Amino acid sequence: MLTPLEFFKLLADDTRLRCLLLLVQEGELCVCELMTALDESQPKISRHLALLRDAKLLLDRRQGQWVFYRLNEAAPAWALATLQQACQGQTEQLSAMQQQLCRMGDRPQRCC
Repeated sequence: MLTPLEFFKLLADDTRLRCLLLLVQEGELCVCELMTALDESQPKISRHLALLRDAKLLLDRRQGQWVFYRLNEAAPAWALATLQQACQGQTEQLSAMQQQLCRMGDRPQRCC
């Protein structure tokens, strides 16, 4: 079970925090979309997503060549509520990341 200390240590990294906040807003994104929105490399994004998945904050699913990530609704309610609240304080940063996503060409299509 994820403890508050473990949760806040995960949030202490800017890349992980931005991934989580964007996933709260968007629902589900693939690695390439997160790379574009955060302007980071694939290895860096994948490494941070793996940590969040290992902590059971994220779930992933494979669709062809794409791996999509989303928040784990079975994560502790207090952790999910914290992320929702954090989004409300980061509207400018989230807006900028969403604009980056809108400019991305060839975004993967979701079957589900």
